[in-house]
Amino acid sequence: MNYGEFGGQYVPQDLKEKLQEIEKEFEEAIKDEEFKNEYLYYLKQYVGRPTPLYFAENLTKYVNGAKIYLKREDLNHTGAHKINNALGQVLIAKRMNKTHIIAETGAGQHGVATATICSLFNIKCTIFMGKEDIRRQKVNVEKIRLLGATIKEVTKGEGTLKEAVDEAFEYLLKNQDAFYLIGSAVGPSPYPEMVKYFQKVIGEETKKQIIEQEQKLPKAIVACIGGGSNSIGLFTDFINEKVDIYGVEGAGKGLETGKHASAIYNDKIGILHGMKTYIMQDEKGNIKDAYSISAGLDYPGVGPEHAYLNQIGRVKYDSITDKEALEAFKLLCKLEGIIPALESSHAIAYTIKIAKKYKKDDSIIVNLSGRGDKDIQTILNIK
Repeated sequence: MNYGEFGGQYVPQDLKEKLQEIEKEFEEAIKDEEFKNEYLYYLKQYVGRPTPLYFAENLTKYVNGAKIYLKREDLNHTGAHKINNALGQVLIAKRMNKTHIIAETGAGQHGVATATICSLFNIKCTIFMGKEDIRRQKVNVEKIRLLGATIKEVTKGEGTLKEAVDEAFEYLLKNQDAFYLIGSAVGPSPYPEMVKYFQKVIGEETKKQIIEQEQKLPKAIVACIGGGSNSIGLFTDFINEKVDIYGVEGAGKGLETGKHASAIYNDKIGILHGMKTYIMQDEKGNIKDAYSISAGLDYPGVGPEHAYLNQIGRVKYDSITDKEALEAFKLLCKLEGIIPALESSHAIAYTIKIAKKYKKDDSIIVNLSGRGDKDIQTILNIK
């Protein structure tokens, strides 16, 4: 896949060889009808797809702008979009006769999804998770353990998603039986391509559903971005359509404070986790710590396709602060009876901001990428 100057495989030679094996297997699998049918079977019968596209009538009235639709990825088994990709990659690992799945997780949703699928297929599972994210996401930590996976606490650095990815790559290099199941559209090729392939079902369903309900395409689509898997999943089927596309990063305590997770705003290109992309980088070239109230957004980079879509101007990338996301979280709870993940709350907040730019018979689709029960403790701890 061509992402202009972005992407690539900036990794040691022995890791390149492992990546080439995965790429070969992936390319063969997606041409194999038996593989595709098995994937689609589990998506429907186990994950619960298709997820609904819900017209948020109360939120629409409150905002008094375009019609707002929510793509309900929170209704998937395990409560987020992450399981779409976890299922696909575990099926690839099985084809390769790998006996040990490893994964990183920040918000815990990818960890839960991976542990769930490993339980289903009776495969050994180890989840790398930063100490700070373990503290923030106790409910998901307990779910992962209940599902039979082992959690490896990562204590280096800030103890968040970046460090968890670092440790997982180190483990992969040393262990022949391991398959690294990356949860976002990041990392060295072929991971961004694989994650996109297994998440594009979101956009494919959404396009059919909005045409059924509105008899036309939306005017805009919106999704939050950490690494960027839920967003690339939604965007892919709309890239070549006349639709405004918005990606929303975490502005944390405010862009001016430096305590944020907006790698695109930071506007520095560098190498992170084997890919070339926009990263949080200081003047000396060191990776800066990302910050967001949302554990799933505090990653100091973005997937290479997002970097490319920003550079060519196809997608408008912006950001939302913790405060704005919290307000949107509470608003959706009260108006629609839906508790969104803090990640998704960033996209809701941005949609509220832009809805009046459009006509009342236009529609905006927000990817509600996950549910918010994992974030209740974070909300309660805010003074």
